[in-house]
Amino acid sequence: MPPDTAAPISSAISDVVGIKERTALQRLFSNQAIWVALAVALIMGLMSLRYPEQYGTLENFYNITRNFSFIGIMALGMTAVIITGGIDLSVGSVMGVVGIVVGLIMHAGEPWWWAVLAGLGTGVLCGLFNGILITRIGLSPFVTTLGTLSIARSAAVLLSQNKMIYQFGPWADQFFDIFGGQYIVANSVWLLIIMTLAFAFVLNTSAWGRHLFAIGGNEQAAQLTGVPVVRVKMQAYIFCSLCAAIAAIMLLGWQGSAINALGTGYELRVIASTVIGGTNLIGGEGGAFGAFVGAALIEVIRNGLILAGVDSNYQGIFVGGFIILAVLLERVRGRKRE
Repeated sequence: MPPDTAAPISSAISDVVGIKERTALQRLFSNQAIWVALAVALIMGLMSLRYPEQYGTLENFYNITRNFSFIGIMALGMTAVIITGGIDLSVGSVMGVVGIVVGLIMHAGEPWWWAVLAGLGTGVLCGLFNGILITRIGLSPFVTTLGTLSIARSAAVLLSQNKMIYQFGPWADQFFDIFGGQYIVANSVWLLIIMTLAFAFVLNTSAWGRHLFAIGGNEQAAQLTGVPVVRVKMQAYIFCSLCAAIAAIMLLGWQGSAINALGTGYELRVIASTVIGGTNLIGGEGGAFGAFVGAALIEVIRNGLILAGVDSNYQGIFVGGFIILAVLLERVRGRKRE
């Protein structure tokens, strides 16, 4: 081999070795979710010092954790979809139609577990609908889920006859105690913690998790190496809609009424949570902890703005700004890796 061709190969090997020899501490602080978690702690600390009687109270802590738990649960499902390089814009509408289905069944006097199973089944059907159109027919995830957003929201309006459902029948107390109750923090927070740990374990240790990352990294290459791309992507969309259904049931248990507008606009907050937490919109990168802390950061900022007397109309500016900042940070990190 000529000498002039050996040098580039040696240099390339050296570069790869350099990447692999990063210390555990370096890998830890290169994780965007860690920085987001530090930002959450810093903002909460500063706001508690500035507004100790309003922000730095246990009651406000319970409010913050409960409010972001619903978004966090949905963000876990969105993380799986975005890791594959897809997107799901329908999660807010899925939440709405699931809430109406559960409310109607309980209003008819049926046991709460039948209503919950029906709600979860509705979520699965919505995810299956998205998955079939995207993986079997080859439609764009953006267009498909945008259509599902409209279909599910209209279905919620039609099923509810545009009325609020607040009479949940003889099983209402049990339903509210289980899904809307609180033990130190809200039950939805405990569920989010359990689901985050379980999803993190699956992503990092299971073949399904490795397949998600492989598809997002290079779908064609994953197909050639034997990854069941169609099945895994369909499962990701089903999981995403199922998480939206779970969040709907927990939210219904807390607020005590079902309206067809439930979850309106939540898709933006869910996507923002995943992106801010370090999930790459291009695919191939993301994590459960990132979804958790991303949802927490948005709620911490929203709660702080309200207590500081800032007009709620400015919340969208801050959320949008953090989305752009998160994408910019990911671009900078990507260049450093290159």
